[in-house]
Amino acid sequence: MQYRRLGNTDITVSAVCFGCWGIIGGFNWGPQDEKDSLEALHVAFDAGITFYDTAEGYGSGQSEQLLARGLSSQRDSIIIATKVSPNHFREPDLRAACERSLRALNTDRIDLYQLHWPNHDIPISETLNVLDKLKAEGKVRAYGVSNFGEQDLSDVLAAGSPIASNQLAYNLLFRAIEDVILPLCHRHGVSVLTYSSLMQGLLSGRYTSPDEVQEDRMRTRHYSATRPYARHGEAGQERETFEAVARIRDIARQSGQSMADVALAWLIGQPGITTVIAGARNAQQAHGIAHAADVTLSAEVVEQLNQATDALKQQLGPNPDMWQHVSRMR
Repeated sequence: MQYRRLGNTDITVSAVCFGCWGIIGGFNWGPQDEKDSLEALHVAFDAGITFYDTAEGYGSGQSEQLLARGLSSQRDSIIIATKVSPNHFREPDLRAACERSLRALNTDRIDLYQLHWPNHDIPISETLNVLDKLKAEGKVRAYGVSNFGEQDLSDVLAAGSPIASNQLAYNLLFRAIEDVILPLCHRHGVSVLTYSSLMQGLLSGRYTSPDEVQEDRMRTRHYSATRPYARHGEAGQERETFEAVARIRDIARQSGQSMADVALAWLIGQPGITTVIAGARNAQQAHGIAHAADVTLSAEVVEQLNQATDALKQQLGPNPDMWQHVSRMR
Protein backbone atom coordinates (compact mmCIF):
# COMPACT_ATOMS: atom_id res chain seq x y z
CA MET A 1 0.00 0.00 0.00
CA GLN A 2 1.15 3.53 -0.78
CA TYR A 3 0.57 6.40 1.64
CA ARG A 4 0.33 10.08 0.79
CA ARG A 5 -0.07 13.44 2.47
CA LEU A 6 -3.56 14.94 2.42
CA GLY A 7 -3.35 18.43 0.97
CA ASN A 8 -1.36 20.82 3.14
CA THR A 9 -2.26 18.97 6.34
CA ASP A 10 -0.21 16.67 8.56
CA ILE A 11 -2.61 13.81 7.78
CA THR A 12 -1.34 10.75 5.91
CA VAL A 13 -3.81 8.62 3.96
CA SER A 14 -3.64 5.39 2.00
CA ALA A 15 -3.64 5.72 -1.80
CA VAL A 16 -6.77 3.57 -1.84
CA CYS A 17 -9.67 4.80 0.28
CA PHE A 18 -12.52 2.47 1.26
CA GLY A 19 -15.82 3.95 0.04
CA CYS A 20 -18.55 3.20 2.59
CA TRP A 21 -21.72 3.86 0.61
CA GLY A 22 -22.19 0.42 -0.93
CA ILE A 23 -21.78 -1.47 2.34
CA ILE A 24 -25.30 -0.46 3.41
CA GLY A 25 -26.92 -1.78 0.21
CA GLY A 26 -30.23 -0.41 -1.03
CA PHE A 27 -30.84 1.79 -4.09
CA ASN A 28 -28.03 1.60 -6.62
CA TRP A 29 -26.44 -1.29 -4.71
CA GLY A 30 -29.00 -4.01 -4.06
CA PRO A 31 -29.32 -6.29 -1.02
CA GLN A 32 -26.36 -6.41 1.34
CA ASP A 33 -25.43 -8.75 4.19
CA GLU A 34 -24.05 -6.79 7.15
CA LYS A 35 -21.67 -9.64 7.94
CA ASP A 36 -20.10 -9.23 4.49
CA SER A 37 -19.80 -5.49 5.03
CA LEU A 38 -18.01 -5.87 8.35
CA GLU A 39 -15.67 -8.49 6.90
CA ALA A 40 -14.85 -6.14 4.03
CA LEU A 41 -13.93 -3.37 6.47
CA HIS A 42 -11.71 -5.70 8.50
CA VAL A 43 -9.95 -7.14 5.44
CA ALA A 44 -9.35 -3.68 4.01
CA PHE A 45 -7.73 -2.52 7.25
CA ASP A 46 -5.56 -5.63 7.46
CA ALA A 47 -4.46 -5.00 3.84
CA GLY A 48 -3.21 -1.53 4.71
CA ILE A 49 -6.18 0.70 3.84
CA THR A 50 -6.27 3.40 6.51
CA PHE A 51 -8.66 5.88 4.85
CA TYR A 52 -12.48 5.48 4.98
CA ASP A 53 -15.00 7.78 3.28
CA THR A 54 -18.66 8.04 4.21
CA ALA A 55 -21.40 10.70 4.45
CA GLU A 56 -24.38 11.61 6.57
CA GLY A 57 -26.48 11.14 3.43
CA TYR A 58 -25.51 7.50 2.95
CA GLY A 59 -28.53 5.77 4.41
CA SER A 60 -29.28 8.71 6.73
CA GLY A 61 -26.27 7.90 8.89
CA GLN A 62 -26.39 4.10 8.52
CA SER A 63 -23.05 4.04 6.70
CA GLU A 64 -21.37 6.07 9.44
CA GLN A 65 -22.80 3.76 12.09
CA LEU A 66 -21.67 0.62 10.26
CA LEU A 67 -18.16 2.00 9.86
CA ALA A 68 -18.08 2.63 13.60
CA ARG A 69 -19.25 -0.91 14.37
CA GLY A 70 -16.58 -2.32 12.11
CA LEU A 71 -13.53 -0.28 13.01
CA SER A 72 -14.05 1.62 16.29
CA SER A 73 -11.39 -0.56 17.90
CA GLN A 74 -8.91 0.75 15.30
CA ARG A 75 -9.94 4.41 15.60
CA ASP A 76 -6.46 5.77 16.25
CA SER A 77 -5.08 3.89 13.24
CA ILE A 78 -7.57 5.05 10.63
CA ILE A 79 -8.53 8.32 8.94
CA ILE A 80 -12.27 8.98 8.75
CA ALA A 81 -13.77 11.28 6.13
CA THR A 82 -17.44 12.09 6.12
CA LYS A 83 -19.60 14.62 4.30
CA VAL A 84 -22.29 17.11 5.28
CA SER A 85 -25.28 17.65 2.98
CA PRO A 86 -25.81 21.07 1.31
CA ASN A 87 -29.04 21.78 3.19
CA HIS A 88 -27.03 21.82 6.42
CA PHE A 89 -24.53 24.54 5.48
CA ARG A 90 -25.83 27.29 7.80
CA GLU A 91 -24.23 27.47 11.25
CA PRO A 92 -26.90 25.88 13.48
CA ASP A 93 -27.56 23.12 10.95
CA LEU A 94 -23.88 22.47 10.26
CA ARG A 95 -23.08 22.22 13.95
CA ALA A 96 -25.99 19.84 14.51
CA ALA A 97 -24.93 17.73 11.50
CA CYS A 98 -21.37 17.53 12.80
CA GLU A 99 -22.56 16.36 16.21
CA ARG A 100 -24.79 13.71 14.61
CA SER A 101 -21.88 12.39 12.58
CA LEU A 102 -19.61 12.33 15.62
CA ARG A 103 -22.19 10.25 17.48
CA ALA A 104 -22.84 7.94 14.53
CA LEU A 105 -19.11 7.39 14.04
CA ASN A 106 -18.57 6.90 17.78
CA THR A 107 -15.64 9.30 17.76
CA ASP A 108 -14.57 12.62 19.22
CA ARG A 109 -13.19 14.03 15.96
CA ILE A 110 -13.71 13.85 12.21
CA ASP A 111 -10.41 13.72 10.35
CA LEU A 112 -11.77 15.17 7.11
CA TYR A 113 -15.16 16.91 7.00
CA GLN A 114 -16.38 17.61 3.46
CA LEU A 115 -19.10 19.79 1.92
CA HIS A 116 -20.92 17.18 -0.17
CA TRP A 117 -22.13 19.48 -2.98
CA PRO A 118 -22.11 23.27 -3.40
CA ASN A 119 -25.07 25.26 -2.08
CA HIS A 120 -25.37 28.45 -4.11
CA ASP A 121 -28.10 29.85 -1.85
CA ILE A 122 -25.77 30.15 1.16
CA PRO A 123 -22.62 32.32 1.01
CA ILE A 124 -19.62 30.01 1.05
CA SER A 125 -17.85 32.37 3.46
CA GLU A 126 -20.56 31.70 6.05
CA THR A 127 -20.11 27.93 5.77
CA LEU A 128 -16.32 28.12 5.84
CA ASN A 129 -16.46 30.25 8.96
CA VAL A 130 -18.35 27.50 10.77
CA LEU A 131 -15.86 24.89 9.57
CA ASP A 132 -13.02 27.02 10.92
CA LYS A 133 -14.76 27.14 14.30
CA LEU A 134 -15.28 23.36 14.36
CA LYS A 135 -11.63 22.91 13.49
CA ALA A 136 -10.53 25.27 16.26
CA GLU A 137 -12.70 23.31 18.71
CA GLY A 138 -10.98 20.06 17.73
CA LYS A 139 -14.13 18.43 16.36
CA VAL A 140 -12.71 18.51 12.84
CA ARG A 141 -9.03 18.04 11.97
CA ALA A 142 -9.28 19.24 8.37
CA TYR A 143 -12.04 20.11 5.95
CA GLY A 144 -12.56 19.83 2.24
CA VAL A 145 -15.18 19.98 -0.48
CA SER A 146 -16.79 17.53 -2.87
CA ASN A 147 -18.11 18.15 -6.38
CA PHE A 148 -16.78 21.72 -6.51
CA GLY A 149 -16.12 22.90 -10.06
CA GLU A 150 -13.81 25.64 -11.28
CA GLN A 151 -15.83 28.65 -10.06
CA ASP A 152 -16.96 27.12 -6.77
CA LEU A 153 -13.44 25.99 -5.98
CA SER A 154 -12.04 29.39 -6.95
CA ASP A 155 -14.51 31.06 -4.57
CA VAL A 156 -13.31 28.85 -1.72
CA LEU A 157 -9.67 29.52 -2.51
CA ALA A 158 -10.32 33.27 -2.76
CA ALA A 159 -11.74 33.19 0.76
CA GLY A 160 -8.34 32.01 1.95
CA SER A 161 -9.71 28.89 3.55
CA PRO A 162 -7.30 25.99 4.07
CA ILE A 163 -9.28 23.29 2.28
CA ALA A 164 -7.47 19.98 2.17
CA SER A 165 -9.28 18.26 -0.67
CA ASN A 166 -11.87 18.15 -3.42
CA GLN A 167 -13.69 14.85 -3.97
CA LEU A 168 -14.62 14.41 -7.63
CA ALA A 169 -15.97 11.83 -10.07
CA TYR A 170 -12.99 10.63 -12.11
CA ASN A 171 -12.14 7.41 -13.87
CA LEU A 172 -11.03 6.10 -17.26
CA LEU A 173 -14.58 6.46 -18.60
CA PHE A 174 -15.17 9.93 -17.14
CA ARG A 175 -12.20 12.28 -17.47
CA ALA A 176 -13.97 15.67 -17.43
CA ILE A 177 -11.88 17.15 -14.61
CA GLU A 178 -8.56 16.76 -16.42
CA ASP A 179 -8.49 20.02 -18.36
CA VAL A 180 -9.32 22.62 -15.71
CA ILE A 181 -10.37 21.39 -12.27
CA LEU A 182 -7.59 18.87 -11.64
CA PRO A 183 -4.80 21.32 -12.59
CA LEU A 184 -6.43 24.03 -10.45
CA CYS A 185 -6.45 21.72 -7.43
CA HIS A 186 -2.85 20.70 -8.11
CA ARG A 187 -1.65 24.33 -8.32
CA HIS A 188 -3.18 25.16 -4.95
CA GLY A 189 -2.11 22.04 -3.07
CA VAL A 190 -5.64 20.68 -2.84
CA SER A 191 -5.73 16.88 -2.80
CA VAL A 192 -8.10 15.23 -5.25
CA LEU A 193 -10.00 12.21 -4.00
CA THR A 194 -11.68 10.29 -6.80
CA TYR A 195 -15.06 8.62 -6.50
CA SER A 196 -16.81 6.34 -8.99
CA SER A 197 -13.28 5.11 -9.53
CA LEU A 198 -14.58 1.91 -11.16
CA MET A 199 -17.51 3.68 -12.82
CA GLN A 200 -20.12 1.75 -10.83
CA GLY A 201 -18.75 -1.59 -11.96
CA LEU A 202 -18.15 -0.84 -15.65
CA LEU A 203 -14.39 -0.93 -15.04
CA SER A 204 -14.49 -4.09 -12.96
CA GLY A 205 -15.00 -6.30 -16.00
CA ARG A 206 -18.49 -7.23 -14.89
CA TYR A 207 -20.41 -5.82 -17.87
CA THR A 208 -19.97 -6.14 -21.63
CA SER A 209 -23.11 -4.27 -22.77
CA PRO A 210 -25.55 -1.72 -21.33
CA ASP A 211 -28.32 -4.31 -21.22
CA GLU A 212 -26.41 -6.16 -18.48
CA VAL A 213 -26.40 -3.12 -16.15
CA GLN A 214 -29.16 -2.84 -13.56
CA GLU A 215 -31.57 -0.01 -14.27
CA ASP A 216 -30.89 2.04 -11.13
CA ARG A 217 -27.23 2.38 -12.14
CA MET A 218 -28.04 3.67 -15.61
CA ARG A 219 -28.33 7.29 -14.53
CA THR A 220 -25.13 8.91 -15.75
CA ARG A 221 -24.59 10.77 -19.01
CA HIS A 222 -23.00 7.63 -20.45
CA TYR A 223 -26.52 6.21 -20.85
CA SER A 224 -29.42 7.35 -22.98
CA ALA A 225 -31.95 9.73 -21.46
CA THR A 226 -34.58 7.09 -22.26
CA ARG A 227 -33.26 4.92 -19.42
CA PRO A 228 -35.78 4.96 -16.52
CA TYR A 229 -33.62 6.72 -13.91
CA ALA A 230 -31.70 9.12 -16.18
CA ARG A 231 -32.39 12.84 -15.65
CA HIS A 232 -29.82 14.47 -17.92
CA GLY A 233 -31.86 14.69 -21.15
CA GLU A 234 -28.85 13.83 -23.35
CA ALA A 235 -28.54 11.23 -26.09
CA GLY A 236 -25.94 9.38 -24.05
CA GLN A 237 -22.81 7.59 -25.21
CA GLU A 238 -23.72 3.94 -24.76
CA ARG A 239 -22.03 2.54 -27.85
CA GLU A 240 -18.90 4.62 -27.29
CA THR A 241 -18.76 3.75 -23.59
CA PHE A 242 -18.88 0.01 -24.13
CA GLU A 243 -16.43 0.18 -27.01
CA ALA A 244 -14.02 1.85 -24.56
CA VAL A 245 -14.80 -0.82 -21.95
CA ALA A 246 -13.93 -3.55 -24.46
CA ARG A 247 -10.63 -1.86 -25.33
CA ILE A 248 -9.71 -1.46 -21.65
CA ARG A 249 -10.51 -5.14 -21.08
CA ASP A 250 -8.19 -6.12 -23.92
CA ILE A 251 -5.37 -3.88 -22.64
CA ALA A 252 -5.73 -5.37 -19.16
CA ARG A 253 -5.65 -8.91 -20.53
CA GLN A 254 -2.53 -8.20 -22.55
CA SER A 255 -0.82 -6.69 -19.49
CA GLY A 256 -1.65 -9.73 -17.37
CA GLN A 257 -3.72 -7.75 -14.87
CA SER A 258 -7.39 -7.67 -13.94
CA MET A 259 -9.45 -4.89 -15.48
CA ALA A 260 -10.18 -3.40 -12.05
CA ASP A 261 -6.50 -3.41 -11.09
CA VAL A 262 -5.58 -1.63 -14.30
CA ALA A 263 -8.34 0.97 -13.92
CA LEU A 264 -7.43 1.76 -10.30
CA ALA A 265 -3.68 1.72 -10.94
CA TRP A 266 -4.17 4.19 -13.81
CA LEU A 267 -6.01 6.52 -11.42
CA ILE A 268 -3.48 6.18 -8.62
CA GLY A 269 -0.74 7.16 -11.04
CA GLN A 270 -2.43 10.30 -12.36
CA PRO A 271 -0.74 13.61 -11.42
CA GLY A 272 -2.57 15.42 -8.63
CA ILE A 273 -4.50 12.39 -7.40
CA THR A 274 -3.94 11.66 -3.72
CA THR A 275 -6.28 8.74 -3.20
CA VAL A 276 -8.87 6.75 -5.13
CA ILE A 277 -12.10 5.84 -3.38
CA ALA A 278 -13.30 2.34 -4.18
CA GLY A 279 -16.11 0.41 -2.57
CA ALA A 280 -16.00 -3.20 -1.46
CA ARG A 281 -19.00 -5.20 -0.29
CA ASN A 282 -17.24 -8.38 0.76
CA ALA A 283 -13.81 -9.67 1.73
CA GLN A 284 -12.83 -10.66 -1.80
CA GLN A 285 -13.58 -7.21 -3.19
CA ALA A 286 -11.69 -5.60 -0.30
CA HIS A 287 -8.61 -7.67 -1.15
CA GLY A 288 -9.00 -6.58 -4.75
CA ILE A 289 -9.10 -2.83 -4.20
CA ALA A 290 -6.15 -2.96 -1.79
CA HIS A 291 -4.07 -4.95 -4.27
CA ALA A 292 -4.45 -2.24 -6.94
CA ALA A 293 -2.08 0.04 -5.02
CA ASP A 294 0.72 -2.45 -5.66
CA VAL A 295 0.16 -2.61 -9.42
CA THR A 296 2.60 -0.69 -11.61
CA LEU A 297 1.61 0.13 -15.17
CA SER A 298 4.19 0.74 -17.87
CA ALA A 299 4.18 4.07 -19.70
CA GLU A 300 3.07 2.16 -22.79
CA VAL A 301 0.01 0.71 -21.05
CA VAL A 302 -0.91 4.11 -19.61
CA GLU A 303 -0.77 5.64 -23.08
CA GLN A 304 -2.87 2.81 -24.50
CA LEU A 305 -5.52 3.43 -21.83
CA ASN A 306 -5.50 7.15 -22.56
CA GLN A 307 -5.97 6.53 -26.26
CA ALA A 308 -8.72 3.99 -25.61
CA THR A 309 -10.78 6.59 -23.75
CA ASP A 310 -9.80 9.89 -25.42
CA ALA A 311 -12.75 9.81 -27.83
CA LEU A 312 -15.27 9.19 -25.04
CA LYS A 313 -13.70 12.01 -23.02
CA GLN A 314 -14.27 14.41 -25.92
CA GLN A 315 -17.84 13.22 -26.50
CA LEU A 316 -18.87 13.65 -22.86
CA GLY A 317 -17.23 17.06 -22.79
CA PRO A 318 -15.95 19.20 -19.90
CA ASN A 319 -19.10 19.05 -17.76
CA PRO A 320 -17.83 17.44 -14.52
CA ASP A 321 -21.32 16.39 -13.40
CA MET A 322 -21.97 12.79 -14.46
CA TRP A 323 -25.72 13.01 -13.87
CA GLN A 324 -26.97 16.40 -15.08
CA HIS A 325 -26.91 18.14 -18.46
CA VAL A 326 -26.49 21.48 -16.72
CA SER A 327 -23.95 20.88 -14.01
CA ARG A 328 -24.60 21.62 -10.35
CA MET A 329 -20.87 22.22 -10.31
CA ARG A 330 -19.96 25.71 -11.44
